[in-house]
Amino acid sequence: MKKLSLAVFNTQPPHLYFGGVERRIMEMAKSLRSEVATTVYSGTKAGFKKPATINGTHINPCYSTDAAFPLDNWFFNHTLANATNTIKADVYEAHAVSGYGFLKALKKRGIKKPFIQTIHGVLADEYTQALHMGTPTIRAKLANLIMRQQAKLEQQAAKNATLTVTISKYSTQKIIQHYDIDKTKIRIVPNGVDTQKFKPSAECEKIKQQIGLDNNLCILFVGRLIPRKGLTYLTEAAKYITKNYNQTTFLIAGNGPQKNHITTQLQKINLTKHFKFLGDINEQTLPTLYNCADIFVLPSIQEGQGIALLEAQATAKPVVAFNVGGIPEAVINGETGLLTKPDSRELADAIIKLLGNWSLRKTMGNNGRKFVTDNFSWNVCAQKMLKVYQEAHAAA
Repeated sequence: MKKLSLAVFNTQPPHLYFGGVERRIMEMAKSLRSEVATTVYSGTKAGFKKPATINGTHINPCYSTDAAFPLDNWFFNHTLANATNTIKADVYEAHAVSGYGFLKALKKRGIKKPFIQTIHGVLADEYTQALHMGTPTIRAKLANLIMRQQAKLEQQAAKNATLTVTISKYSTQKIIQHYDIDKTKIRIVPNGVDTQKFKPSAECEKIKQQIGLDNNLCILFVGRLIPRKGLTYLTEAAKYITKNYNQTTFLIAGNGPQKNHITTQLQKINLTKHFKFLGDINEQTLPTLYNCADIFVLPSIQEGQGIALLEAQATAKPVVAFNVGGIPEAVINGETGLLTKPDSRELADAIIKLLGNWSLRKTMGNNGRKFVTDNFSWNVCAQKMLKVYQEAHAAA
């Protein structure tokens, strides 16, 4: 049987960046390589100039500049729009606003091809949430304006696509609310996790020594240091947590524009010694880092799903997060973790409850491992995505 040929568009090269979108692209392609021949077209970022093949997935560079978003994205889409005659596939798929240029060019030329628009965090929802986050800085205002414009492009692509894919029921609701997309055009295929890579392991003593954890209790955060990730809630919660458990270390894995703000806040409340900022962590080290933790925390105020929550649970770690967005679909409250309303004191109380109960941490961790393995392994998610590809192809 002939393989389905798939062209995937993403501004950032998925083999050189390790965000949730990039991970999804590579894992889906790897899981489906016996049924789908995937070629990824991505921007010339991070030195990506020559075609590469990773686990059978072909990745081709398309000029984008290495400038900051959204300039890189605009140039990338401009390049794609000029390549509609050369990029051939049975089905096309774009992530977020990475392929609107190609889709516009197809429509302008009257070419009808099956096109899937995959939406992760709904940009219009992120923009709306950002407006309610207090007094924004000039930089934040500019970022919000860019996000509003990108949301319009995402909406146009979703309206013109054959099918729209998103990662949760929550995201589906927001797409319908903000983008006025017919529910019958939307398919839910969640992000997954590599359960063989992210699994329980006792081999983390070397990392603990390097970080300087000693015998401290460890609370881990993994993600971008941006406003919607809610790090200010965690720093406030730390005041209550350290009063009860002074030998606690908060590990912050990730980078972003809020780092200086967070470190300044910690200095003001005299908690700097309890926090360790690790910066960006490579893919090989990340599973070991999860295993170093006693609890994983994600205080996001808006999240389509939260792939880090899946990784932590796959590693058999109990999680604490806010009961918002798509998070209740990724965590079973009271069984694999604890969900609270967005409040620093409630966040602290949930973490304190777990720190004081080793047996509960163990039980929730084991429950989380089973939950993720049964529902969110990449093989499970990839088979759902294959059905979408086949449906879009059949509809052409």
